[in-house]
Amino acid sequence: MRFMEADSLSIWPRMEPFLLGALQVSPSSKLSLHYLRKMAVYVRTRDGCFPVLGWPMWRHIACGKLQLPEDLAWLYFETFDLLIGHTPEKRLEWAECLSQCSSKSELDQQRSKLSVDTLQFLLFLYIQQLNRVSLRTSLIGEEWPSHRTRSPSPSDREAKTSSQIKNWDDQAHLSFVQSHLMEILELLVEPGQLSQSGQALRDGQISLEVVQSLDFLLEGSVCPGKAVQPVHWLLTKGPLQTQAGYSTLSRSFPLHKLHTCLQHCLTLNPFGFTACLRSGKKLAWAQQVEGAMKRAKIARNTHMAPPGSKMVLMSQVFKQTLAKTSDKLTGANIKIHRCSDAFIYLLSPLRSVSVDKCRDSTLVLGPVETSVHIHGCQNVRVVCVAGRIAIGASSRCTLHILTPTRPLLLPGNTDVTLAPFHTFYPSLEDHMATVGLAVVPNAWDQPLLLGTEGLANPSLNASAISDPAACYRLLPPSEFHTLVVPFQMEGDTCEVPGGLPPPYQAALDEKQKRIQNWQKTVMEARLNKEQKRQFQELVELKFHEWLLETGHRQELDSLIPQTIASVEVTDSVQVNNTKHVRAGRVVGQSPMAC
Repeated sequence: MRFMEADSLSIWPRMEPFLLGALQVSPSSKLSLHYLRKMAVYVRTRDGCFPVLGWPMWRHIACGKLQLPEDLAWLYFETFDLLIGHTPEKRLEWAECLSQCSSKSELDQQRSKLSVDTLQFLLFLYIQQLNRVSLRTSLIGEEWPSHRTRSPSPSDREAKTSSQIKNWDDQAHLSFVQSHLMEILELLVEPGQLSQSGQALRDGQISLEVVQSLDFLLEGSVCPGKAVQPVHWLLTKGPLQTQAGYSTLSRSFPLHKLHTCLQHCLTLNPFGFTACLRSGKKLAWAQQVEGAMKRAKIARNTHMAPPGSKMVLMSQVFKQTLAKTSDKLTGANIKIHRCSDAFIYLLSPLRSVSVDKCRDSTLVLGPVETSVHIHGCQNVRVVCVAGRIAIGASSRCTLHILTPTRPLLLPGNTDVTLAPFHTFYPSLEDHMATVGLAVVPNAWDQPLLLGTEGLANPSLNASAISDPAACYRLLPPSEFHTLVVPFQMEGDTCEVPGGLPPPYQAALDEKQKRIQNWQKTVMEARLNKEQKRQFQELVELKFHEWLLETGHRQELDSLIPQTIASVEVTDSVQVNNTKHVRAGRVVGQSPMAC
């Protein structure tokens, strides 16, 4: 009976450390197992490093021992902190303290107050290897070289690197843990339990306190449908206590027995990407577009997944406007995949958002607690408030952002535009407070460029060939316009939170002044009735031409109710009462809802 109970018990890799914690680029060689073993010994033998590690000591280790740039050291420290379950109040308090720093010394002093769990941070650094590309794979793919094989260009290497991003791949997460479980355990045990080469002694022990740090990576349940538990709890209860060899007297496990037990119980995350695609609750809608029926798909597990594992997968939204605000989105990890010519509004507080292989689309997001990652996209506009923004392998994308951290520009980008956040909807500030995001500090215009060999030096003027950092620009104020969210919602927000940077506000004021001068000129022209009619027709004609040339005609048309649609409408937003011009007549409009 005990054996059967143990067989029904499952342990799996948690989704968020891999999804949100692993940077979407091959890691520095200084984060290899060799150096992390040295770090694991160092932190246990130095005061002020264990069981918690503060920023000053991590900076000393990263910059002094591992020779990492300080900005990269902070990036890892800050990314790990984003994963920790701080309350919104704590995050807002931290943001207020940072916003009051007026010099680097004050900023360093504030950062020095931040500390992390040492062993969990070691695990976080180790899983950066998730997106590591082997030399053989990065250079020659799946074939051995031949005399015909050409040397790959840097762009080829970046493309291969970007094509192997595994943050959403739960099969890769499981494989990673299974393949490296002993190395993970060896990083955690006390130095006295290891041989000179850093490998576990045959009779090595690992304490319960150390095993508790594995809760960062692993969780499980006693059987399907039962509550999800941290891994240390499962290992000290019922049948697994015997299998893992846990001693209540010494409060420890035999290392090799623990390793065998975990390997036996490891399985695919039942709330992961694969399970959501296979058995998640699917939503679909259809609409007539230029004579062709196009279908988009949504799969979600929000009705049954625990916090931290909720996800919504959206795929192939084509020439549609999709709008939703709902508890089903709140706190969920969102993946938007292969959408084109679409306008997507997800106006709820979100956990994370991944935008993958989309093109010619606009995405307006509610506040994102952790990160927004854009990958392999073309001509996509993303508008969001988020804890972290990252973009890689993308071209002609514009990001209108409000973020307390420096935007992360990963390899493979061309013609990326960074711009200030420029919209609002009525409940935006309430949603920001829900996820602990404030209007300051705002680092939207201070990108951090991460290349294939570490940090790149930012430059706005160099050519892309001579300087890989010349992949972005800041939007000129003369090209700046605000975005109106065209839906009715409840709430008190009536302007862009925090306002606009002065140059951009001045540019808007100048545009408004020109509009007023134009209106004054028309009034002073004293046109008769026939002249006014002709003038109105000319203005409408030119307006329609502009709508067609810019693609905004499609955006307006997609807001019109569809007579052919199959949708689930819940907590959907409604269109504003503002009128739009279409085909020579004024019509009201409403969005599609999922």
